[in-house]
Amino acid sequence: MKVLGIVAEYNPFHNGHLYHIEKSRSLSGANCVVVVMSGNFTQRGEPAIVDKWARAEIAVECGADLVIELPCVYAMSSAEYFAFGAVKILDSLNIVDVICFGSECGSIEKMDIIAAVLADEPDDYKQLLKASLSKGLSFPAARQEALSVYLKENSCYHDQHDLSNILESSNNILGIEYLKALRRLNSSITPMTIRRTGSSYNSAELSGKFSSATSIRNIIAKHGWNDGLRLLDNILPEKTLEILRREFEAGRGPVLPDDFSMLILSSLRKMTKEELRNLPYMEYGLYNRFKAAAEKSGSFEELLDSIATKRYPVTRIQRILFSLLTGLNNDMLNEFNKTGGPSYIRILGFNNTGRELLQKIKDRTTLPIITKAADFKNSQIPRVSSMLSIEAAASDQYVLAFRKSELRKSGSEFTRNIFYKNI
Repeated sequence: MKVLGIVAEYNPFHNGHLYHIEKSRSLSGANCVVVVMSGNFTQRGEPAIVDKWARAEIAVECGADLVIELPCVYAMSSAEYFAFGAVKILDSLNIVDVICFGSECGSIEKMDIIAAVLADEPDDYKQLLKASLSKGLSFPAARQEALSVYLKENSCYHDQHDLSNILESSNNILGIEYLKALRRLNSSITPMTIRRTGSSYNSAELSGKFSSATSIRNIIAKHGWNDGLRLLDNILPEKTLEILRREFEAGRGPVLPDDFSMLILSSLRKMTKEELRNLPYMEYGLYNRFKAAAEKSGSFEELLDSIATKRYPVTRIQRILFSLLTGLNNDMLNEFNKTGGPSYIRILGFNNTGRELLQKIKDRTTLPIITKAADFKNSQIPRVSSMLSIEAAASDQYVLAFRKSELRKSGSEFTRNIFYKNI
């Protein structure tokens, strides 16, 4: 049994994701697929358009055998921590042979040259990074500048134009972080990559069969879910359309960032600068921009426009804003990272093959496997209950965007059932 690992958000699952699963199976020769998937909030710092249970169901229906949740602490994080959290889970299973991810460049060799520098952090590189940051550049821009100089000076990478292209593409950046995490964990998992097909990850416009998740969400937000799904009839897999329609009709979505405008503005206006200062990814002085923006903004969009700059991109601002809703602060994030990352394996969905995989995982992993979250609510295992409490808080906030009031009760984290497909 050869096991393939995939990291995904499926927000929502589209034809590009279907292609990725099928192509990855073919290239790797794997006969089992384990997906580590973001929960109710995603790496862009946004709520998922439908909840994790529905997205896990779609994933299993469309080719995944086992879906495991990436805890909110890591799912709604920078590329570095997002990738580390996901790879740590895959590695901890002790059954995964290959990880396969999409990238714009399609070359493991090129990305691994960069990953080696970032994993080892030689002193010369750290000095270059410090100098770039002192110019007032954002961290991604400073890192790109420092890497370009370091790799050129050390004759590691001669094509600077190609290097720039790699470091400016979102999937390449994530791929590099996956490779860096594999190195730091000394993992035996073999990395593979597939060149992305169709529009880019951030593309806002539909582009036929392989349209981006961003463009798909934009269509639903702009046209409403009913008309939006009709426009997406030939863009999304049949199961995705079926389950999205079911969830929307039930009132469990679509969930969009703007649905949280009043919650976020209310929280910001009540918070002190000291409380804002301790939010994840907050920098010295940035909290002043948050405080001022909260006083003069009347919507989520206005708030973002008032805070975001070239140095502070929108995704970073969104991660900070939704972190404050979950109760996650910088001290918690640092503690989780210092102690090794995700502290449990949370199951969201599986089929019969996934059931077999779970039996193997139970014999090989050192992390607790959670199939019933209520059983671990007061766990004495280090960091399990604290990480799970952040997840519960995230879900309690997420359901407030549901269209039907009776669905907005708290506690869903401990009552929802795993999706099981008996085939």
